This record gives sequence, structure tokens and C-alpha cells, in this order.
Amino acid sequence: MKSTPEHVAIIMDGNGRWAKKFYKPRIFGHREGIKTVKRIVEYAGRIGIKYLTLYTFSTENWKRPHKEVEALMKLLYDKLISEIDELKKNNVVLHTIGDISMLPDYVQRELNNAKEKLKDNTGLNLILALNYGSRDEIRRAIIKIANDIKENKIDVNDITTELISSYLDTADFPDPDLIIRTSGEMRLSNFLLYQSAYSEIYVTKTLWPDFDEQEFQHAIDSYTTRERRFGGIK
Repeated sequence: MKSTPEHVAIIMDGNGRWAKKFYKPRIFGHREGIKTVKRIVEYAGRIGIKYLTLYTFSTENWKRPHKEVEALMKLLYDKLISEIDELKKNNVVLHTIGDISMLPDYVQRELNNAKEKLKDNTGLNLILALNYGSRDEIRRAIIKIANDIKENKIDVNDITTELISSYLDTADFPDPDLIIRTSGEMRLSNFLLYQSAYSEIYVTKTLWPDFDEQEFQHAIDSYTTRERRFGGIK
């Protein structure tokens, strides 16, 4: 039986549908979803997970109504400020993946401030995927590789799967062992496509605001029963 996965990534889906059940606006569901984030981050740190990646805002989410996007950015900003001391107390290190240069300036400033305040912690690495899309990540990596070839920093024959990984946003992190998706949808939605080649996947019909520590542990328990062969035979 395997131990707790080192890296868990979560597609946090279902906030809007949760709000709809209560005849509330979608932002109501996002606010409840933030409460779930807090619980899961605390629990992940407690059980020894080293990396937790949360699909927070995708490159496709800009297509949502302007008011919803604006509210999401304000919610992210407010929570970064209000939760920073709690994250520091819980020994959490904060990272981001995705092109955060597209986020509002006030959000970028607070993200950088939070990263700086938490950089000396040694516990859970919390990775927020913000303005993240795997195809865009791969596109940006290809541009960087092409520029380095052009500048004779690398040769085309140097390109290996490991080298490609080193140009991705996740270069400093191991690939996810387990990807969890809430709300029952059976797709990756442009999330960690390169990194998830051998990730175990756990899908639950539970909407993200209702996802709790017990459901999270169910996903971990499911992971520990699986045999990971990476294409080989044991």
C-alpha cells in the first residue's frame, strides 16, 4: 500500500451550481468555495502532503461575465490579505502558476506580497493556478525554448521530455500524483495536461463548496489502493 501522495492537484468545480441550488448569485458559491479552500489547505498540511495545486482561475474564465470576473478578483485579493497570517502560522509556502501578468495590478501586488511573507516557511507548498491554461503554458514554454535555441543556449538535439518540463510553470514542482475533480465532470479542462501523464484521477459528484476533509481523505484512500506502473509491469 502506498503512502500519502506527495502532490495533489484539485479542479475545484461546482461553485456556480451550488449557488443555483439556493437561488443565489454565482459569487455566493465562490465565497463558500473559499471556505472549502481554507479547510482543505489546513487538512492537506496536517496529513503531510507536500504540494497542493488548486485550479483557481483558468485562461478560459475570462469569458465569464465581467461582473463575475471582477468579483472573483476582489475575492482573491481580500482573502490573500485576510488569510496571510493564518497561512504563515500553518507554515504554508505560496506559489503561483499561469500568466499572472494579466491579473489586475492590485492582485499582482498582493500575490507578490504574500509570496514574500511566506517564502521562509517549510510546510505545505500551496500552488495557485491563476490565469492558467495548460495549452498556454506549453505555448509559452515552446517560445522560451525557441528563443534559447536562437541564442545558442541550447541545441535542438538537447530537447528531451525532462528539458520541456524545466520550461513549464511547474518546473520547481513534482508532477501531481493525484488529480481530484469535484462536481462529477469527467475532463481535465486544460489543467496540467503535460504533467498529468501518469497522475491518478479521482472524480466526485460533490460540488466544491460541499467538499470536506472526509471526502478529501476518501480520495487519498482511493489513491493508496492503486498500483502505479507508469507503463511497465510489476
